[in-house]
Amino acid sequence: MYKEIAIRISPEEAGKEELFFRELIARQEGIAAQRIKRLAVVRRSVDARQRRVVINLTLGVHIDNIEEPAPLFVPVYRDVSAGRRVVVVGAGPAGLFAALRLIERGFRPVVLERGKAVEERKKDLAHLYRTGQVNEDSNFGFGEGGAGTFSDGKLFTRSKKRGDIRRILEILVYHGADRSILVDAHPHLGTDRLPGVIVNIRKTIERYGGEIRFSCRVTDLLVRAGAVCGVMAGGEELAADEVILATGHSARDVYRMLHTRSVHMEPKDFAVGLRLEHPQVLIDRMQYHTSEGRGKWLPAAEYSFVANIENRGVYSFCMCPGGVVVPAATGPEQQVVNGMSSSTRNTSWANSAIVTSVGREELTEMGFSGLFAGMEFQEQLEREAWKRGGGALRAPAQRLTDFVQNRPSGEFPRVSYKPGVTATQFHEWLPETMTRRLKGGLTLFGQRARGFLTDQAVLLGVETRTSAPLRIPRGGDRLVHPGVAGLYPCGEGAGYAGGIVSAAMDGEKCAESIL
Repeated sequence: MYKEIAIRISPEEAGKEELFFRELIARQEGIAAQRIKRLAVVRRSVDARQRRVVINLTLGVHIDNIEEPAPLFVPVYRDVSAGRRVVVVGAGPAGLFAALRLIERGFRPVVLERGKAVEERKKDLAHLYRTGQVNEDSNFGFGEGGAGTFSDGKLFTRSKKRGDIRRILEILVYHGADRSILVDAHPHLGTDRLPGVIVNIRKTIERYGGEIRFSCRVTDLLVRAGAVCGVMAGGEELAADEVILATGHSARDVYRMLHTRSVHMEPKDFAVGLRLEHPQVLIDRMQYHTSEGRGKWLPAAEYSFVANIENRGVYSFCMCPGGVVVPAATGPEQQVVNGMSSSTRNTSWANSAIVTSVGREELTEMGFSGLFAGMEFQEQLEREAWKRGGGALRAPAQRLTDFVQNRPSGEFPRVSYKPGVTATQFHEWLPETMTRRLKGGLTLFGQRARGFLTDQAVLLGVETRTSAPLRIPRGGDRLVHPGVAGLYPCGEGAGYAGGIVSAAMDGEKCAESIL
């Protein structure tokens, strides 16, 4: 007999050998321990809501005999070298999973990626740190795997209605991800492991007849009689009756190109803010309610905050325990920050974006109008942050308590951001409404969590790439653009996803809709 049994145990108990769990389950079920033939953890989470931190485990237990579990999903790929070509623009999670799904269905994907393969992309990131110069097509935002490749590899999503989350995770395991992502409540791969998984996905696409072209920027969408007939990419025309557009939310040149081709787009709300970094030990103490921090048995602690300030959301986003802050600009004279963690999450710092939503009315009040109002607002903030930081990717920064109390910062504690920081007072140049809401949210978060508001925490600017400021509409079951037949807007850049897993699910949906 096979059954799944939930238990709540201490962190120290969770680290014990299998014999401990056999005896614990035997006592709980009132059976002899010898009757338990096999057990395995199928779900794991940390519950730190009360003073006593506990580990929630769901164990798959085989009693009296072993029932072989259902095997992991193994995709069935086929040779599509002679299949009908579908162009996929962008090799982020949406584009890659669209390509894999197309191969399953017999189509031949040709993936066009403006950036470079992972191996070359790493060299460009090293050059960025050495020189402060951004390669506009190969950076933390652009390149194989998209922005998520070097941003922790978080796989948690609340988008359960968008697709089969388990399927996405099992495809990642098939391509080399650790099986722990199928168990953990908040799975992540880490920026040290995700690149290898991305390379394996590339190899699968190529092995079965698909194609990925790197350093191949799409410069035009070819439309005839209201329907897609191909793209201009890498200086040549590529014919196709279907184009999946999965460019990500930082490809601003693509939005402008689509506008010149009269492709209808719509403004939408988005969020901007700052990146907040604490010493990890402070977050461990705060979340685990003890001066000892996480100790030997607990993972680096996370937090998640949300508040409504002046009828606008203020919230933490992309929290990276045991991580570092990185420069995420995709062009010259831009200052943008993001966060990432390795699989071990073992640095001395914890960081998270603290952002507030921005809508059309507010943009109008600040003097931004038209379809690209949100994008122009983002660009203005990034240029100003570049000036305030002093260039060379230095980040304007202020201690958290100084920001809340409107006072300048002197010296800073050690931070993870390698290009360095320059003292600023954010209230002097960020929009007043944005500053006011961020202060209100941070103050409220400090009231909810003792130790959060501390002069050991530093705010770095600016966090502007949380989501797309535009949506490219699509309609009906086929998810095709209502004004351009054969065009399938997809993923974060089209306004339909917000993370690796949700983007991957959206990529699959767009590929399926072509059928």
